[in-house]
Amino acid sequence: MTAIRTARERAREELTREIKQEARRQLASVGAQQLSLRAVSRELGMASSALYRYFPSRDELLTALIIDAYTELGDAADAALSGLGPDSSAREGWRALWQAARTWSLANPHEYGLVFGTPVPGYAAPRTTVEPAARFPIALLGVVSRATPAPAPSGPPLRGALPDQLTTVATQFAPNLPPQTLAPTVAAWIQLIGFLGFELHGHLVGSLEPADDFFAWTIEQTADTIGL
Repeated sequence: MTAIRTARERAREELTREIKQEARRQLASVGAQQLSLRAVSRELGMASSALYRYFPSRDELLTALIIDAYTELGDAADAALSGLGPDSSAREGWRALWQAARTWSLANPHEYGLVFGTPVPGYAAPRTTVEPAARFPIALLGVVSRATPAPAPSGPPLRGALPDQLTTVATQFAPNLPPQTLAPTVAAWIQLIGFLGFELHGHLVGSLEPADDFFAWTIEQTADTIGL
């Protein structure tokens, strides 16, 4: 019975993988808003009722694709950092993470759009997406937290609700970072996502395309702002 169950589990895993692969092809051809379980089942030669046993709704399939995308990006971060030497600096780690994010996004533009682009109408991401989504920004925060000597950023004072907001973020994700360092780090993460979106959607064509040199400059500019 154990052997039979294991074979069934392997078959289910393989078919689940095929379903998600076809769904990713649909992302590239029609976009997340038009993703259809019926279309996926048709392309795979499955009955719709059979596919529903794997993904009961389009939203559950979208969630699986989102988790996979965030996981791939997080894995890219881990690989980038593991490729550095033991004596590497925080600035080298910062560069490696930025380059890893760009490499992944250029290789997976539709998956990038799924997680960082226009929200899909009617879809609300469940909490199961939070942990994988946090992996890459936590890697950035970790690089800054481990910097020696400690970063000494320069910037405007933190006003209004911002200090309390940053304290909440620090408590959850970076307890060793003071608010004055956390603020430009979070801003740099947002800047990275915006840069990649501009590049992927062709907004740099005719001005800063190819964007390699501008991207490299932006890495150094954000590192300077943080105080790495």
